[in-house]
Amino acid sequence: MQYKLSFPKAIQTTIQLPSSKSISNRALIINALAKGTIPPSNLSDCDDTCVMIKALSGHHDIVDIMAAGTSMRFLTAYFSVTPGARIITGTERMKQRPIRILVDALRQLGADIEYVENEGYPPLRITGKELTKNEISLPGNVSSQYISALLMIAPVLTNGLNIFLTGEIISLPYINLTLQLMKEFGVEAVWHSENSLQIAPQTYTSIPYTVESDWSAASYWYQITALADKAEIILPGLLSDSYQGDHRGAEVFEKLGVKTTFTKEGVLLTKKQTPVDRLEEDFSDIPDLAQTFAVTCALLNIPFRFTGLQTLKIKETDRISALIAELAKLGYVLKDEDDSILIWNGERTAQQNIPIIKTYEDHRMAMAFAPAAMYYPEIRIDEPQVVTKSYPGFWNDLQKAAVEINHNS
Repeated sequence: MQYKLSFPKAIQTTIQLPSSKSISNRALIINALAKGTIPPSNLSDCDDTCVMIKALSGHHDIVDIMAAGTSMRFLTAYFSVTPGARIITGTERMKQRPIRILVDALRQLGADIEYVENEGYPPLRITGKELTKNEISLPGNVSSQYISALLMIAPVLTNGLNIFLTGEIISLPYINLTLQLMKEFGVEAVWHSENSLQIAPQTYTSIPYTVESDWSAASYWYQITALADKAEIILPGLLSDSYQGDHRGAEVFEKLGVKTTFTKEGVLLTKKQTPVDRLEEDFSDIPDLAQTFAVTCALLNIPFRFTGLQTLKIKETDRISALIAELAKLGYVLKDEDDSILIWNGERTAQQNIPIIKTYEDHRMAMAFAPAAMYYPEIRIDEPQVVTKSYPGFWNDLQKAAVEINHNS
């Protein structure tokens, strides 16, 4: 299936964003470790959270998390300390996403984990047991989900956990998000240095918890505001003091001409400011927004240099390669350096007459390229249903904003 989109000249709408996937999935794991009787409320309705709920709600010998990378990592740690034997598996793409670093760390703590097929990759056979060892060392530049997975189980380990992060720590906001949620459920972590964390054995407290709106999902409405001739968009439920790292996207979008006004209800977006001539940004703390900004800058004819993208190679797809390939269809020639830097210096090539944007089973590719229809009305988004991974109502919300969507089988 393909979607062809037609945007109005002016966008004026109010959009109720989905709840935060990042918070939902962490709250579910922590609530399960707390043996909570009250599930978190206002949970995300995305695929990743739905598979997490299913995995935690029953005693299944085989747990299929489909394409949910967060669930794979968090559940691998959770099942390691939970009685029972399980196989955790997923889609073919999930079986290509490395998990050795997390498995090695858990094995160092005493976990019983075996690779079912290929060494270093899911599926995994996990037999839950008491873990008594309490020290591990990890590179700070690995996926923050590995670190968060270990942190969340740390309080239930017999002797707690001392974790040492070597080198540069990337995606620190996601680690801080995890620590903040742990604190709300009654667990304290201590930073002994900027690279050393200690979590003593503690008991999580079961509490009522309500999940806030998703700043990652908000980024696509910021993008639409930046690209539209005129826009006024209200996004209820976004907090100015949010624990979500992606709230920094508002600061970066200000450089692209989008004004953020916080109200009692949430956020008002307006297009009022003059964008910068060139954007140089470190995305190590907001890697999930890289696609949105790459597409936005290209369409606004703003050359850019984005660093800190090393985790993009192991996401739902190789997002650096995907961006280079799909933006080339629109006539933009991007280059990468060291698998962690993406550059566009304004170089152009011939565009395709009817560009069909491949989404690579990646929700963020579909949503980041959808607003490109404002500039390329013949563009098609292939396999648009992938948005269910994080934002199931995305296409319906576009229609609420008077965007016409034509379906092509």
